[in-house]
Amino acid sequence: MALRTRVADVAQAEGKQTLSYGSDPMQKLDFYPAKNATGAAPLVLFVHGGGWKRGSKDNADGSWKAPHFTQAGYAYASINYRLVPGAAVEQQGADVAAALRYLLDHSASLNIDRGRVILMGHSAGAHLVALVGTDERYLAGAGLSFRNVVGILPIDGAAYDVTAQMKDGPRLMQQTYVQAFGTDPARQAALSPTMQAGMPNVRSFLIIHVQRNDGVAQSKALQAALVKAGTKAERAGFPGTGLSGHAEINRQLGNPAYPATAVVDEWLSRVFAR
Repeated sequence: MALRTRVADVAQAEGKQTLSYGSDPMQKLDFYPAKNATGAAPLVLFVHGGGWKRGSKDNADGSWKAPHFTQAGYAYASINYRLVPGAAVEQQGADVAAALRYLLDHSASLNIDRGRVILMGHSAGAHLVALVGTDERYLAGAGLSFRNVVGILPIDGAAYDVTAQMKDGPRLMQQTYVQAFGTDPARQAALSPTMQAGMPNVRSFLIIHVQRNDGVAQSKALQAALVKAGTKAERAGFPGTGLSGHAEINRQLGNPAYPATAVVDEWLSRVFAR
């Protein structure tokens, strides 16, 4: 089946609200209610990529996610967060947690089921959701815990082990990594989900990726660390190489014709099941 990629082919999600979850201008999110919900709906919260220094909810989300997930009966939110170098990666993790806290605090008016939340992110956002899902300090800083999140879905990340990626990853990304993670090995380890994956963690992970060598290796290592710790961690790979494949899995997720969509839908139905 050919992929439909034109904006005109994508149904529009209804009821969008742009909300502030903090005082900084970057601390905003777009919220979309579940379509035809009869009760409180599970929440999918998406964190964009952009090398920790660029990107936004407006241009790094993809056209399919909001309409697809809301049609499936889930509330959907896509967040902005403060960017490097004006903010540190640690503050970005805190922003993910703060955005979730805001949504949970307003769960009654937004019709969100507080007990069924997953965090999803692409690229740098994949790193951030994996970090929040393995190091409870970020959620604790917002007055939350791992009990407030039932699943983590990182999409084609390649910096789950920061030190390894800075050693072996693409040369063209090295300046970006140094800007985000610095040169202190202790800080790099603290910001590495693979290094933080000893129990406890969020209870369920689905790690998806295309066929980039570093992304595949990093995804396998994160899964292995989670499984070793006793966390349920699944992994699925899809066609695509290089930066084009990396962008495609994010743009097309939610498209019924894209193979990752059915895999994600099936996983969501399991982690959201009562």
